[in-house]
Amino acid sequence: MFHSTRGEKLVSSPMAILNGLADDGGLYVIDKIPTLDYHDLLEDDYQTIATKVLNKFFPEFSYDEIKKELDIAYSTFDIQEVVGMKKADRAYFLELFHGPTLAFKDQALVVLPRLMKLSKEKLGYEKNITILTATSGDTGGAALNGFSDVDGVSIVVLYPNGGVSAVQEAQMCSFRGENAKVLALEGNFDDCQTFVKEFFKNHKDLSLSSANSINIARLAPQVVYYFYSYVYLLRNGVIKDKEEINFDVPTGNFGNIFAGFYAKAMGLPIKNLICASNKNCVLTDFFMNGKYNKNRPFFKTNSPSMDILISSNLERFLYYGTKESTNEVKKLMESLNTKGSYDFKNPFDYFYAYSTDEKKTLEVIKEVYDQYKYLVDPHTAVAYNAYKKYSKETGDDSICVVISTASPYKFPQSVLEAFDIEERDAFKAIHTLSKKFNLEIPKVLNYPKVEREIISLKDSNSYVEEVVKCLESK
Repeated sequence: MFHSTRGEKLVSSPMAILNGLADDGGLYVIDKIPTLDYHDLLEDDYQTIATKVLNKFFPEFSYDEIKKELDIAYSTFDIQEVVGMKKADRAYFLELFHGPTLAFKDQALVVLPRLMKLSKEKLGYEKNITILTATSGDTGGAALNGFSDVDGVSIVVLYPNGGVSAVQEAQMCSFRGENAKVLALEGNFDDCQTFVKEFFKNHKDLSLSSANSINIARLAPQVVYYFYSYVYLLRNGVIKDKEEINFDVPTGNFGNIFAGFYAKAMGLPIKNLICASNKNCVLTDFFMNGKYNKNRPFFKTNSPSMDILISSNLERFLYYGTKESTNEVKKLMESLNTKGSYDFKNPFDYFYAYSTDEKKTLEVIKEVYDQYKYLVDPHTAVAYNAYKKYSKETGDDSICVVISTASPYKFPQSVLEAFDIEERDAFKAIHTLSKKFNLEIPKVLNYPKVEREIISLKDSNSYVEEVVKCLESK
């Protein structure tokens, strides 16, 4: 069962999945965090580990029901193992970009539509549902791909105009389907995300759900790769049984790293969680000084998926950090809405946080390649630099899993810039990248010319309302 971070009303797994956001504006959390013994996973492949993890979160679905859907979902990945692991001394890059849109969002967004399908069946829900989602780049393409063949579900994606990479934009705008609409909003990602939350609150007459990590069914599949990573390292003799390891996570909306929080709470031997941010360092400052303050300049950086000042999933963190006090969470969220800030003393001493600017991001891309002959994207570079800072600060030489969230091909111009190669055209940059580093170009990178549809903040509510009603009528 689940309830809101701002209230105690319990709902079933299927209802939480279909609602996406709770009626009171809060985020769903599981009523009692389950436990999972990683020893029971040592003989399992990724798909089976995922089934066992999700069955803990959503027991209303049978093991066989979940396994059947996951086998179909993960069949779209380009490697059997679903994720990859690359060694770099005491660090291991966990490659989460082997899905159909080359980013970690695929890990959850091939699963979410199938969990929604099961939820509709369990509840006998026949109405068409519209997925309304905001994206800083990767969620949009992954969500459009995931929901492309799901009956009874339509999708509307909003992204910040000029705030995503050329490849990310091409992935979204090249999508063709009668059940989908892609809109570029004049503003930044926070404007898109705030709009979505307000639209949910003000349109309870519409059948809406979310593909963002505010949806618990987007978050739960991300817990899987934490368990898989530990099992992989143990099976391959890298670590000993019960040995604690660290996870280093590039994050903007706090969903990716919060999945690690859940994994640790479920019993996985995680020592520390390292929160890596770019120049938009609102999370770094939060963990450093106990104040969350969105009243600051917004920067467009070369790691755009983390260009965020309002980290929605932090609300779940606050819920557990206040000893599960929904009243305290409501006060903190009210302060954020009215003042743009709140004070909070983090009670979890296993969180570390670091930020990296654009210049250093490029330097790290080159450093990693020069040392390991391994090419990383800007977000992964931000994470790796945080790992190096953490190691220097603490002297901790524990094995660390660095979450690699995207293929270098998602951000080819920035990767080339790290090697002093300038290429303004993103798709020419893809071929230059392939030639210079002898890397095969993923087949999915074949898009027509981008045709964007731009809407203003002023007109967004009425326009999106019209779009949703049109999609629901189909």
